[in-house]
Amino acid sequence: MEKTMVKTIIPKKKRRLGAAQYVLIAVMLIFVLICTLPFINVIAVSLSSKSAILRGEVSFWPVEFNTKAYEVIFRDASMFRSLFFTIEITVIYTVLAMALTILMAYPLTVKRLKGRKFFMFFAVFTMYFSGGTIPIYLNIKDLGLLNNMWALILPGLVSTFNVIILKNFFSSLPYELNEAAYIDGANDFQVLLMIYLPLSFSSMATLSLFYAVGKWNSFSDALYYITSRDLQPLQLKLYNLIKGNQAVEVAVQEGSSNDLSASVSESIESACIIFATLPILVVYPFVQRYFVQGVTMGAVKG
Repeated sequence: MEKTMVKTIIPKKKRRLGAAQYVLIAVMLIFVLICTLPFINVIAVSLSSKSAILRGEVSFWPVEFNTKAYEVIFRDASMFRSLFFTIEITVIYTVLAMALTILMAYPLTVKRLKGRKFFMFFAVFTMYFSGGTIPIYLNIKDLGLLNNMWALILPGLVSTFNVIILKNFFSSLPYELNEAAYIDGANDFQVLLMIYLPLSFSSMATLSLFYAVGKWNSFSDALYYITSRDLQPLQLKLYNLIKGNQAVEVAVQEGSSNDLSASVSESIESACIIFATLPILVVYPFVQRYFVQGVTMGAVKG
């Protein structure tokens, strides 16, 4: 006679949050608001009228809603020229920087490489000491890279911080994989391409994001090395736009032309900030899921 087993399902009690959890949530919400409210204010200003901005009525919601600032931007061909140029140098810089970072980090994990500690010390040394801005500028000038796209790419192509992260990630992988591959007849490049890189996708995605965001947001190198308007990246154009705001306002009052360079207002400045920030925000969600995993796994070993 078959016995029917009856399982008694006991409902799970909902876990109640303690006072510490509520405090932590409140602190996190405060940090989220600190990070997001300025950006929301910029969006509101970009969609508000100039008179409402001058009256100080705009906070986190557009007042006298209009899109004139964005219309001015989209009518200005130089903005799109700077946008596409920035995308170009960001992609080239990120690809080259990741290639050099990988080629520097991997040998430092090979145990049979003599002088590994010396090379690592030499790399870390550059994090604390450098020649300074003037020697770097003179070096770029002597190489004939002023007003050249490569002046925005070659300097600072490798980040020691990113090399350390990737080296530590490579070191966290089982070294037995190396030994097994060597026994099967693989050389160092085959081990790197077929074993290390496929297992390091999250870390490489994270470092690629670091390089891309850093290059996208940089303008100081272009400020030093670029004087041609055709080679101005987007951030430098935005910097010049904001810096010359007072002079432009005077020119507008005196009846100058109505193009972007002569009709700058706070709403247009805010619209330019959104225009320059939006492309990198679109890319970020695609690599965000690899971000935490890549950073934490790269910090396992020292």
